[in-house]
Amino acid sequence: MTTQPEASPVATQPETLQLAYIGLGIMGQPMARRLLRAGYPLHLWARRPASAATLLNEGAQWAPSVAQLVQRADVLFLNVSDTADVEQLLLGSGGVLENARPGLIVIDHSTICPLATRRMAQSLQQGEITLLDAPVSGGEQGAIHGTLSLMIGGHATALERVRPVLAHVGTTLTHVGDVGAGQVAKACNQMLVAQMLVAVGETLLLAEAAGVDPAKVRTALLGGFAYSKILDVHGQRMLEQQFTPGFKAALHRKDMGIVQDLARELGLFVPGCTLATQYINAAVGQGWAEQDSSVIAQIQHALLPKLPQ
Repeated sequence: MTTQPEASPVATQPETLQLAYIGLGIMGQPMARRLLRAGYPLHLWARRPASAATLLNEGAQWAPSVAQLVQRADVLFLNVSDTADVEQLLLGSGGVLENARPGLIVIDHSTICPLATRRMAQSLQQGEITLLDAPVSGGEQGAIHGTLSLMIGGHATALERVRPVLAHVGTTLTHVGDVGAGQVAKACNQMLVAQMLVAVGETLLLAEAAGVDPAKVRTALLGGFAYSKILDVHGQRMLEQQFTPGFKAALHRKDMGIVQDLARELGLFVPGCTLATQYINAAVGQGWAEQDSSVIAQIQHALLPKLPQ
């Protein structure tokens, strides 16, 4: 009896999805570039067409309107500034709900209000459109190198479909829970980062006031239990007084407003968060809105030594 050789398994190729992207700022542009370089067809629209020029030269395709953009797309990425921008794009005239094909998955990397995210997700369901909120942490360098942490809320089935795509922009993809949960996690992230910036600034200021080299204190602390990425990256910025963003103070102020609104909605008193917000507000008020939010160290330098003895 002659036996037939066992058939080799058929190799399966990842699904080729048509991707669309809106929001080509400090974070959006390098994230979109990683998707393009991974081989996905990438379609772009921007309020300022010049912001898309580099990616278009690299092979992305331009859409003249949001309507035409989403009609091409299986997955739409948003990476814009605030809740109002997202709502206009998704639910406004000429936007996603009016024009997208049923089955579209929207991945919102913006940092916006969790409660608004939930409301928008419900509205999008009318058009059989699924919203995943997927804000990120890791800064511009994380976006460039694809090492971001993504905090994801929404339907697990939709997430699994796009997980291979998201793996090109982030190394930590955490499904936090239902829609809106990713935005809650990001609010917690921004709350924690702001308070750590305050703590690092005060620590370096205390060392300096005591006549000890704050740079050497930072080096010592980095080797022990006090290590943090904030002390590492932002502590160095504070020492050098170099505040090229990074993450702009104006955007951090917007995020802290989201945190404060959510805390009020939940009846929580968050005094540490309130203090950090005041420092960020002061930095913006001093004209440093476009600087990295670690510029609050300049406010601390100006104010803390003047406290009464």
